[in-house]
Amino acid sequence: MMDLLNYKPEKEFSQKHLLRLSDYTPDEILQVLSLALKLKKQMKEGLRPPLLAGKILAMIFTKSSTRTRVSFEAGIYQLGGTAQFLSGNDIQLGRGEPISDTAKVLSRMVDGIMIRTFKQSDVEDLAKFGTIPVINGLTDLLHPCQILADLLTYYEYKGSFSGKLAFIGDGNNVANSLLVGCGKLGLNMTLACPEGFEPDAEVLAAAKEAAAQSGAQLVVTHDPKEAAENADAVYTDVWASMGQETEAQEKYKHFTAYQVNEELTSLCKKDYIFLHCLPAHRGEEVTPGIIDGPHSVVFDEAENRLHAQKAVMVLLMQDKKP
Repeated sequence: MMDLLNYKPEKEFSQKHLLRLSDYTPDEILQVLSLALKLKKQMKEGLRPPLLAGKILAMIFTKSSTRTRVSFEAGIYQLGGTAQFLSGNDIQLGRGEPISDTAKVLSRMVDGIMIRTFKQSDVEDLAKFGTIPVINGLTDLLHPCQILADLLTYYEYKGSFSGKLAFIGDGNNVANSLLVGCGKLGLNMTLACPEGFEPDAEVLAAAKEAAAQSGAQLVVTHDPKEAAENADAVYTDVWASMGQETEAQEKYKHFTAYQVNEELTSLCKKDYIFLHCLPAHRGEEVTPGIIDGPHSVVFDEAENRLHAQKAVMVLLMQDKKP
């Protein structure tokens, strides 16, 4: 068993942003997760230390979301700060104004930026041209905040980052970041997807490089049974991500054999947990019996978005001690 709550950092946390998990060392990821556990424990005890008192987080959404907005907004308030919501109508990234100008203006008015958008390059340009922390709330390529919550949930149920996680479905932004997170922390992962829907090649290469250091085994297969075999956790996501609604019906033809159901999970370990980043489409990527059954931890996982992101904000936005 690993004592994550009392984790002793190897080095001082030095990251300025959260753009992609591959930028973080295993030690830095564990620092985030350890602080998330501490903040969660404090909240359950009725304590809300104002670690970000007076801080302002600008939240840019060109892609709408329930969990991302509520978790970041509630999180910054619980830490003593405030949030400003900027929708795609309020801010026209790269259209009405160059991203470099947006980054420079916001840097003079707020203390951090969280952005949920389409292009990964937009997130990285905000960080490049601004002088304040930038947090990637989701792009078409990556979803690092979700994976921090997933890893926290896995630890809470399994007590360590050993074992095997199976991801069944599209090699999308969640799968991309999950490969990196598992590779960094030494958690074996097998991803099963239809041909033509594999994870991003560059991200997979970075994940395998991390896995070579941690000892994790990362496997991409087209056989969902191979992935589910002896798994400690099974994870899926919607077959058509936000923005892909027009191609949804075409995609579904490829994914029918990749549903997480009672037959597939019978191959997992008896005490497996079921993960899903939500929103879920019952009867498509997962059956109601699985997502609403005794192995499902999806609402703990959703709650952990709050705690993981609070930890990220504290580590990135808190005034550094002289």
